Amino acid sequence: MAIVTPDAEFAHWLGEPEGIHLEFKKAENDYTFDKLLCYCAALANEGGGKIILGISDKHPRAVTGSQAFKSPERTVHSLTEKLHLRVDCEERHEPAGRVLIFHVPSRFPGMPVGVDGAYWMRSGESLVPMTQDQLRRIFDEVGPDFSAEICPRATLSDLDPAAVADFRARWMQKSGTAALAALSDEQLLRDAELLTPDGITNAAMILFGRRESLGLLRLGHVEVIFEYRSSTGSIPYQQRMEWRQGFFSFYDALWQTINLRNDLQSYQSGLFRYDIPTFAETVIREALLNAISHRDYRLGGSVFVRQFPRHVEIISPGGFPPGITPENILDQSLPRNRRIADALQRCGLIERSGQGMNRIYEETIRHSKPLPDFSSSAAHEVRLTLRGQIQNPAFLRLMEKLSAEEGLDFTTSDFLVLDAIQRDVPVPAGIRDRIPRLVEMGLVETIGRGRGTKVLFSRRFYSEAGQPGAYTRKRGLDHETNKTLLLQHMISRHPPGAPLAELCQVLPGLARRAVQRLLHELRRENRAILEGSRRGSRWLPATSPSGTKSPGRPEGE
Repeated sequence: MAIVTPDAEFAHWLGEPEGIHLEFKKAENDYTFDKLLCYCAALANEGGGKIILGISDKHPRAVTGSQAFKSPERTVHSLTEKLHLRVDCEERHEPAGRVLIFHVPSRFPGMPVGVDGAYWMRSGESLVPMTQDQLRRIFDEVGPDFSAEICPRATLSDLDPAAVADFRARWMQKSGTAALAALSDEQLLRDAELLTPDGITNAAMILFGRRESLGLLRLGHVEVIFEYRSSTGSIPYQQRMEWRQGFFSFYDALWQTINLRNDLQSYQSGLFRYDIPTFAETVIREALLNAISHRDYRLGGSVFVRQFPRHVEIISPGGFPPGITPENILDQSLPRNRRIADALQRCGLIERSGQGMNRIYEETIRHSKPLPDFSSSAAHEVRLTLRGQIQNPAFLRLMEKLSAEEGLDFTTSDFLVLDAIQRDVPVPAGIRDRIPRLVEMGLVETIGRGRGTKVLFSRRFYSEAGQPGAYTRKRGLDHETNKTLLLQHMISRHPPGAPLAELCQVLPGLARRAVQRLLHELRRENRAILEGSRRGSRWLPATSPSGTKSPGRPEGE
C-alpha cells in the first residue's frame, strides 16, 4: 500500500530541524541518483528516516518543488536493488510544487548498509564514511563472529597444505596478483585475515583443517554429511559419505559425488534434442557455499546434503540470521560468519556477500525448474530444497535463446516476473514495476488496465515454441468476437435475460469492468438493451429470437 503522510504531519516536519531522521533538499531541477543513494544508505545506518526533495533546506522552510526523478517507481526499484532494503517513495503535489519523500527503513541488526564498499553516515551538511569503531559496534550487534575467533591450541600443522594451495591458486586467479605465489602459507593466511597475532582463526580450521585436527580441537561438528536415497519414501540410504575436514579439501569431491547420479533430461528445440542435467552445478555449489558461510557453528549439528533422483535437500544448523526470512532473502544479507565469507570472496568462490541466493534463483528459473523452497525450515535449522524437474520445455527454449542474444541484461526481479507468468500466477506487487521494461523488450504483453491487467508472454514466445494457437488462447479472442459471444449468450437466455455475473462467466479471461465496457458498446450499437436496475438488472438482445424488438431502458438512463 502506498504511503500517504497526513497534511498535519507534513507541516510539522517543515518546522523541524534537520536531525537523525529528516533530510531536506531543494533539488528544484535535478538531483543525482548517486547522491540520493548515499543519503538513503546513511539514513538506514542511522536507524532510518526520510529524505525530502522539493523543500528549502534553510529555515523557514518552504515548498520549492522538484523536477527530479520523473519516474519514482524506477528510482525506488534501483534504490532497493542497490541497498537491499525496501525504500518507498511518496509523491505529493503541493500548491507550490511537487515534493518527493523517500521513506528509508533502518538497517538490519549487525548489517551496515554500504554503497560500492563504502558505509556512509551524515555529519552536518555532508556525508562521511563510518569509522572502523562504528562498523565494529554494528557487526557486534548479533554477537561475535565465531569464524573470526581464535581456535585454541591450533597450529599451522593442523591445516592441510593442499587445501591452502588451492585457496592460493584461486586467489591468484581472481585477483591477478602473481606475487601471491611467493608468499609463505603463514603470510598468505595473515593477508587473508585467517591468521592473526593471537593465533589461527576458526575460519582457517573450517576452510583448511585436517580431519584428525578438527576432532582433537573440538570442531568435530565442522563436517558435511552426504546421503543418497533412491526415493523419498526410502528410510535407509543407498550411499553415505562424511567429510570432516576443511571445505577446500572436499568441495569438488562432493559435487562429483552428486554428479554421478545427475540424470540428464531431454527437450526438443526445432529439429534437435538437447540434454540438460537435473541438478545445475552452479546452483548446487552456491547452495553449499551458503550453508558453509551462514550455518551456526556454535550448534553441534552437521550440514547434511541429501540427494534424491529429482531433488536435493541441504540442511544447515541454526535458523535464519536476524532479520532474514524466506520472503526477503533475495533483498537482505547478513553473513553469520563474516571471516569465512570474506575468504570465499577473495578467492572468487562467491562474487559478493548476498549474491549467491540471487544466482540460485536465476539459474533455477532459467532452466524452468521449481523455485528454491525454504518452507521446511525451522528455528534451529535452514532446510533448502532444490527440485530438478523441468516444468516447461517451451520456456526453457526461450531462455536458452535469450541467453545467446547480446545486450540483454536481466535482473533477478526480471527472472521472477517471467517465472510468475510461466507458472500462470499473479506477478508479485513488489516486482510489477519490471513489467514495462519486459514489454519494451518484446518479451511480454499486457491486456486491460488497472487491477484487472493481465500479463502474458508475447507472440514471439509462442511462435518460437511452436505454439501459436496457445498465444491466441492465452490472449483471448479479439474484441468483436468477444462481443458476439456475449450477444449469443443473451439470445440463448431470452427471456428473461442474463445478469452481469453470468455474462462474466462467458469471458472468464476478462475483468468485470472489461465485460461491462463490451456490453455498453453493444448497447450503443443498438444490439443489446438493459432491463431492470441494480442487482435485478438483466441484459437482453435488442431484437428477440423471433425478430421483435425487446423493450429496455433508454441509453441516457
